[in-house]
Amino acid sequence: MNRKRILSGLGLLLILILAIAADQVSKIYVRQHINAYDNIVVIKNFITLTKVENTGAFLSLGDSMPNPWRFIILALLPSLALLWGLLYVLLKPNLTKLNQVGIILILAGGFGNLYDRLRYGSVTDFMHMDFKIFETGVFNVADVFIMIGVGILLLNSYIRERDRKAQENAESEESVTAES
Repeated sequence: MNRKRILSGLGLLLILILAIAADQVSKIYVRQHINAYDNIVVIKNFITLTKVENTGAFLSLGDSMPNPWRFIILALLPSLALLWGLLYVLLKPNLTKLNQVGIILILAGGFGNLYDRLRYGSVTDFMHMDFKIFETGVFNVADVFIMIGVGILLLNSYIRERDRKAQENAESEESVTAES
């Protein structure tokens, strides 16, 4: 491996560690300072803090599933997927920087929530937003990193498609000019 690739991998690991740390620090604070189902207004009629322990996956899916299926589906399979994703982003050549960062943020969110599930048996969620036309479920910082990561991947996809079309148009114009 060349030096540039190693430094890039270390940078991605640093982003991963910092994002997981931010998630865990926020959850530790919430566990220590907010009681279950308290409703603390941060921005009136918009953002509230409400501590909820989610024993399932997204929107509590699977919380009533019996063991060992619960462990397999909510811990083992996500662990394997996250490890595969980490190896993919670190070892796959030719990923754009946006793709790398997007994937790392998704992985950081996944690892943060997986850590909670393995250590505490549940994931601590605590943020809630109400936009009037719709409101979110209760979520956490790991979920925010996942959404930002997805947004970055979508942005990267848009940029690549835009550039591909611009290249096609330029080539098309060149061939028309050459024929004239």
